[in-house]
This record gives sequence, C-alpha cells and structure tokens, in this order.
Amino acid sequence: MLQEIFNHLSQLNVTYIYLTLFFFAFIENVFPPSPSDVVVIIGASLIAKTSMGFVPVLLITSVGSAMGFILMYYVGFLFSEKIIRSKKLKFISPEALIKADEWFSRYGYFLILANRFLPGTRSVISFFAGVHELKVTKTFVFALISAFLWNTVIILLGMELGENINKIQYYLNAYSNIILALTAAAILFALIRYFIKKRKKRNA
Repeated sequence: MLQEIFNHLSQLNVTYIYLTLFFFAFIENVFPPSPSDVVVIIGASLIAKTSMGFVPVLLITSVGSAMGFILMYYVGFLFSEKIIRSKKLKFISPEALIKADEWFSRYGYFLILANRFLPGTRSVISFFAGVHELKVTKTFVFALISAFLWNTVIILLGMELGENINKIQYYLNAYSNIILALTAAAILFALIRYFIKKRKKRNA
C-alpha cells in the first residue's frame, strides 16, 4: 500500500501533491483513522526530486490539520447540547459533566497542544474541546502549533528516509504502539483511582 501511495504521488503535478497533502492532513481529524502521517512523510520524501519546498509542505499540512481539528471542534460544540448535555446519555451525570468541564478548562489547551503527538485520540480531543466550549481562536492557534511541531518532525523524517518505505512504516507503527500503550495505562490508572475514591466515600 505504501509503495502504491509513493508511486501515485510521484507521478502527480506538484500542485496536486500539495492539494493531496492538505486533504489528508485535514481529513484525519474528521474520518479517523486515515494514513495522513504516512502520506505527508511520503510527500516529504519527494522534496528532493521535485520543485516542492519544505516550508510550503509544512504550512499546507499544518493549516490543513488545524482546520480539520476546528471542524470537529464545531461538531462537538453543536452536538453537545443535543446529545451530551441533554441527559439522553443516562450514564453521564450532571456532576460528571461539571467536573469534566472544570478539568477540560484547566488542562484542555495542553491536550490540544499535545494532540498531534497522540495517535488514536486526535479527533476525540477536538470533539471534546468543542463540547466544553474552549475559546475557538485559542483552540485553533494551539492546534496549529501542535500540527506545526509534529509535521516538522515527520517531514524531516520523510526527507531523511527518502524512498525507504519499510523504515517509514516501522517507525510510525512503533511510535503509535508506544503512545497507545501509555495512553491506555494512563486511562486505566485514572479509572482505578476514581473507583478507589468512590469506594472510600461509600465506606465513609
């Protein structure tokens, strides 16, 4: 699959390569999972062979990612009242929502800043940023910074690895697996801590 993506991109006009990179960077937040990181890296590997430049690739992919993030932000913002805050989901109590609002107001922007480095959670973070009504301008800026930092890393990786598709796949899979394992461990720890506190309150 990666070799096919590389072959297809390498045959396109530079303008269409830029549009393809923008599309995949944008769409990842909307319809995950998508191979956006892989496409960006493969596109970056073509910089040495075409008239593409590092800066245009970085700007196009970062803006595309931030715009996709904001689209999902508005989805969360529009549906929060109809679904999450409407008491239709019986397992979400008003008290839990208040706590979540307080927690997201305190740490939400940090999550947005880190979101591009957290595969598997990117669209979730953007959705709940809208649910908890974080400031949209600040949210966009933080999403843009996050995308800029992440894309700098993967574009440089693509330029360094060139056409070595197998190495690209290996490094991306290894990174994703490590981050997903750490995220799962953090969630498990938070759940255990929550239930222990709840049990202590009952006993008291």
